[in-house]
Amino acid sequence: MISGMNLTEVGELAALLIVVGAIAGFFAGMFGIGGGAVLVPVLYECFRLAGVPLEVRMPLCIGTSLAIIIPTAVSSFMAHYKRGAVDMDILRKWGLPILIGVIAGSVIARYAPEKLFKYVFVVVAWSAAARLLFGRDTWRLGEDLPKGILMQVYGLIIGLLSTLMGIGGGLFSNLLMTFYGRTIHQSVATSSGLAVLIAIPGALGYIYAGWPAAARFPDVIALQWPFAIGFISIIGALLVMPTSLLVAPLGVRVAHAMSKRGLEIAFGIYLLTMGARFFVALVYA
Repeated sequence: MISGMNLTEVGELAALLIVVGAIAGFFAGMFGIGGGAVLVPVLYECFRLAGVPLEVRMPLCIGTSLAIIIPTAVSSFMAHYKRGAVDMDILRKWGLPILIGVIAGSVIARYAPEKLFKYVFVVVAWSAAARLLFGRDTWRLGEDLPKGILMQVYGLIIGLLSTLMGIGGGLFSNLLMTFYGRTIHQSVATSSGLAVLIAIPGALGYIYAGWPAAARFPDVIALQWPFAIGFISIIGALLVMPTSLLVAPLGVRVAHAMSKRGLEIAFGIYLLTMGARFFVALVYA
């Protein structure tokens, strides 16, 4: 018996996480997002059923998502890189500011209220969905990505918000790159590389952020069923990672086979749906 759950219920949750890993891996390859926007809502439901305290449930989902993203992001990046679709110059320019943003997001996660993570998730996901579903090619911030300080600021924002959402950064970089005239296919491919830059330090940051939670909940030191280190569920990560890693290259092949508009619509509907889950949670909290 785990947190009031019988063995059958634990087995069902484990099976669900394995299936979710495959879905997350597919979307990671298809949209260059690391799969976090799929993982976070589903992990939230799993940890709710497992009796994880509400105060730590959302950051635990985000930290676990970042840990799971690591191998998936690497697999997705390598598949896109072999196709020659990744803009390595952008990755070099955004590397340091993204790292600074990830560190800042990890510090905020240590002290922020649980609702903050949901607000960030809903606002960003729906904003990006609106751009993808209703935007026009004529909606541009410029003909190419900026140089100098503005480019660095963009990287900082991507790292910060991605860490607070538990995603690999593709949500923001895809949006920015298309606003500056890059194709959705190149945006997706380059975003897969950003996921690697964000997920590794982000996961370490959530281990740091989660240590105070153990002190606040001494009766659930391991946060009950997930057996966590900081804000990372070891069992959740281990169950999701294998299928996520195996399926990511399939998502890459589908992305490159789709039309530009088809990929935008699919991505927009997906973000709209994921944002709706946490909007409902905020309304009925």
